[in-house]
This record gives sequence, structure tokens and C-alpha cells, in this order.
Amino acid sequence: MDHFDYRDGTLFAEDVPVSTIATEAGTPFYVYSSATLRRHYSVFTEGFADADVIVAFAVKALSNIAVLSLLAKEGAGADIVSGGELYRALKAGVDPRKIVFSGVGKTQEEMAAALDAGIGQFNVEGEAELHALSAVAADKGLTAPVAFRINPDVDAQTDDRISTGRAEDKFGIPCARAGEMFAMAGGLPSVKARGVAMHIGSQITSLSPFRAAAERAVDLVSELRAAGYGIETLDLGGGLGIPYAAGETPPPPKDYAALLRSVTDGLDVTIMFEPGRMIAGNAGIFVSKVIYLKTQGTVTYAIVDGAMNDLIRPALYSATHALVPVEEKVGTPTPFHVAGPVCESTDVFSRDVAMVNPQPGDLIAYRTAGAYGAVQASEYNTRPLVPEVLVDGDQFAVIRRRPTYDEMLSLETIPDFAR
Repeated sequence: MDHFDYRDGTLFAEDVPVSTIATEAGTPFYVYSSATLRRHYSVFTEGFADADVIVAFAVKALSNIAVLSLLAKEGAGADIVSGGELYRALKAGVDPRKIVFSGVGKTQEEMAAALDAGIGQFNVEGEAELHALSAVAADKGLTAPVAFRINPDVDAQTDDRISTGRAEDKFGIPCARAGEMFAMAGGLPSVKARGVAMHIGSQITSLSPFRAAAERAVDLVSELRAAGYGIETLDLGGGLGIPYAAGETPPPPKDYAALLRSVTDGLDVTIMFEPGRMIAGNAGIFVSKVIYLKTQGTVTYAIVDGAMNDLIRPALYSATHALVPVEEKVGTPTPFHVAGPVCESTDVFSRDVAMVNPQPGDLIAYRTAGAYGAVQASEYNTRPLVPEVLVDGDQFAVIRRRPTYDEMLSLETIPDFAR
């Protein structure tokens, strides 16, 4: 469910006409619904209402500090994968004790900043990282709270490009080495190994991979405890899929919660989750404007002012986003390709999508664009990053404005020898 619907033929974001936002922000832009963000967070957490749970929103899905602040007020923590995301989370007011630092390539500078902030947990992915973290913590006279991210060798049955839990993927430590890693941590002065973490991928549309990974995690916790290691946390990651197109029916969050509760209840650990797409995906749309119509042989293109540098998922993942007009029209739909102005043949959002008589100046919206949209945008072709807008009821605000060309070039210089 989201809060984007039609009233008298006009698309609204909550109680604000999308066309009104376009007039103020200019196109293209992203717009997010506060009500949808709150609802999705609530829907996810209510299945664990009476359990010891930390829900750390995956900042990589949607990192605007206004959104992070909104979710923090609902009780969310943050799953981060860089020093920049740490800075964002702290700037947004996220409780540092609810921050989890994931990722295979944490630098010592990033580790130091996270230790200074007092984050709740480092999800360590290898021996070298563990030794580096211990050294950084020792220099500061601190102890780093650590969970080891274990690779359970579970196929998430999702796109290869977003699968992370198979033996050949770059993430995690093989299950067989878990005891060795805990023993190694026990011999280091400035780390406390306290948990197990697993994350098997993104946009997962079946519950069976979650069950397989959770069961392996629970078995591993029992084995480690039998070996004398204290396990306080179990991080089960995120990855629950959402519907991008008609007919897609990923499991509802209540079924996901019921499954994981059935596997983990009674384990006496703090369960941690890192949802991103499930909370943010349907909470955002990407709005663009038709600027030209162009016929190439048997194909007619609607050329829009948004481009692959603004929303790269169709080009990068062959992803599908449902297209809707901002102003509904009466008539017979005909097929169009929708493409942007970037000088790449992959800059095509949709092929043979049904549209009713699109004309220059018409506004269109791509649904389910709240996750991995604005965060993956770039300034390719020296195109400014597009605005992000947050709506709450009948109010809206630009939460990231479009930069000027001068601002875009402000970090660049021409050295004397190149003049």
C-alpha cells in the first residue's frame, strides 16, 4: 500500500497534487510519502512487537536525512555501509546504539569514526578486518562490539546482482570458520565478539531462503554457545521483496515475521533486522516530463527530461517500474518507448508501455522508486542531481534541492600547468 492515488483524474501524493510539486520543484524529481514510510515501518515492526528486536533501516536504500530523521522518530536504527552513511545517520538523530556497520571494506578511518560515535555493532566480514578493528579500538582505549557476518551458502532466488549469501559471493565468513573467528576475537584486546549476522540478498520474493538462512543461524548460535562463546545478538539482515509490477506477490511482512519468530523464539538473543526496500520502495515515485515525441521506424519514443543518471535501476538491473500519468487521459492506449536524454542506448525506462496520447509537457510518474533511486543517482552528462521532496498530509518540502552548475563545478579546479 502507498499514499499516491488519483482524485478527479489527478495524481496526489497524500493530500498534495503532484503537479503542484512539479511547479515548485521543477522536473524531474523524487517525492516521498511520510505516511507510507511510517506505515511500512509499523507493518514491519508489529510482527515483532513483544520481542527483543532492533530494526536498523538500511540507509543505502534511501539516505536523505529527512527520511532518516522521520524513521528515527518512529524508533528505527540505521544499517550503514560507509563513513558517509554514519555521518548521515548521526546528523538525522539516529540513536548510535541502534547503528550497525555492515560491509566488506570498512576503512580504519571509518572504524575510528564509528567507535567515537559509540555505535551498537560492527558486522565483521573477515580476519583482516577484525585485526584492523581491534588495532583502531586499542589506540582509542575502547572495545568494539562485534558480530561476525556468516555466509550460510543459501541461494536467495533473486537476481544474481543482488544476491549476497551464496558461497561464491564476496560477503561474509564461511559457517565452518565461525568458531575459529570467535576464538581469534577472544585473543584480541579490544573487540568483544557478541553476535552472529547473516544477510542473503535483496528483493527476495519467497520465504524459503529466509527459513534456510535463519535455521542455519540458530544452529550456529547453539554450536557457538556449546563451545563457550556468549552470543547476545542475531542479525538476520533484510531483503524482503516488494511488488514492482502487477501480478508480483512477495510475502507480506506478517508472514515473514511469523516465520522468523517460529525459528528464533526462545533463543534468548536480541534479534536485529536491516530492512530498506520494504520500507522505502513504495513510499516514493519519480516524476518526469515529456519533452518530445520521436518516431524511429516502427517505434515511437516519448523523450522525457528524466534520465538513467536520475533513476538507474532499469538500465542497471533491467528493473521494471510501473508508469502512470500525473493527469489521466481518456482514450485508447498505444505502445511507446520512454527514454531519457542521456547519450547512452541504455537510457530507456520502458519499452512498449501503454500510454494515452502523450504530449510534450505531460507529467509522468514511475512508481515504487523510493528505494535505490535517488541514492544511486549521478551527475553523468553534467546533469544536476534531481530534487527530493517529502510530503506529510497537505504539506510538502524540498529536502534536497537541485544544485546549480556553479555548485556542481565548485570542487573542480584548473591547475596553472593546464591553462
